Formats: sequence, C-alpha cells, structure tokens
Amino acid sequence: MNHTASDVIALWKRSLPTGLKQHINRVVKISDSLALAHNLEKERTAMCAEAHDLCRAMKGEHLLQKAEDLRILITPLDERFPMLLHGPVAAELLKREGLNDDDVYQGIYYHTTACAGMSDVSKVVFLADKLDPKKQNRYSYQKDLKDTAIKNLDEAVLMFLNNERDKFMENEQIIHPLSLQARAALLIKAKPQANASKNT
Repeated sequence: MNHTASDVIALWKRSLPTGLKQHINRVVKISDSLALAHNLEKERTAMCAEAHDLCRAMKGEHLLQKAEDLRILITPLDERFPMLLHGPVAAELLKREGLNDDDVYQGIYYHTTACAGMSDVSKVVFLADKLDPKKQNRYSYQKDLKDTAIKNLDEAVLMFLNNERDKFMENEQIIHPLSLQARAALLIKAKPQANASKNT
C-alpha cells in the first residue's frame, strides 16, 4: 500500500539536509497549486513532490552503486553525470517499500529529464521542481513558465524543454535523450497532422 511508502518518505525526508528539505517543501506547495488548477488529486502530486529529491544528497559513486544494485539501466551519460540517477534510484527504492502508484513512480523517476508519455502527476512535479523560486536565476523565464503551467501542463513542459534545448545547444552541452523524446512526444500530441505532413 502507498501508506507504507508515505511513512518511508517521511522518515527519509527527516534525514535530509535542511536546504534540501526546504526545497522539497516549496515544490510540494507549488505542486498543490498546480493540482488544484488542473483538478488532480493533491495527495498523489504531494506524495510525488515529497519523494522527488529523497536521493538528491547522495554522492555520485553511491548513486551509481545503488542504481547497479537496483538493476537500473546506467547509460554513459549517467556515468558522466551520476546525479541524473537520483530520481530513478528514489523511485525504485520506494517501489520496493510499497509504492504502487505508477504515476507517482514515473513522476519521481523522470522529474529531472521528463519522458515521453508523461502523466499529469509527472508533469505537475516536473514543473513544480523548476518553479521553485530559488531557481529563478537558473530559469529566467520562470514567471512565464508558471503562468503557462496554470493554464496548460503540456505547453508548460514544452516551453521548459524548448528553452533548455536552446540553452544547451548554444553552450554545446549534452541534451538528455529522454528530454528530446519528451519534447518530440509533446509536439506530436499538439500537432499530430502537421508533424506527419512535414515528414512526407
């Protein structure tokens, strides 16, 4: 049952650094407002938000070892940037502690990169994580992102992915394949016929 997972989340959260706990609390608050705007179950988005960064304080080598123990696929990109694994590791650990909500699991697992076929719960937590006011310097378009997220989750996720893609390309940084797949899926969903016609 998810009650067991909730207890584990609360227990693990108590051991996190103060700054990380404060970030999680802000993300929960933002996810609550987005859930309300989109008629989602606040309990599910809140649970996902509470858990999304439970493994964020782990060191890279520890994340790599945990991922291997949990049989999570480790890519060359993960090996270069092990912090990318903090969502997948948290999701898999919680699954073994009784988490049985696929949308919450997906939201925790992919909250850093996004993925194709995201659930609304996943979109809410993905966006809430980026809308933490403490990240405003990192995301200069945060106000527009927030306004869009209140109106349309798909458009907001696409806005974020477009902005990050442009920034990464400009700086010749690696764009995560899952982010590119998520962007493609949202474009196809938004304009399926237009996208199809361009490829014929």
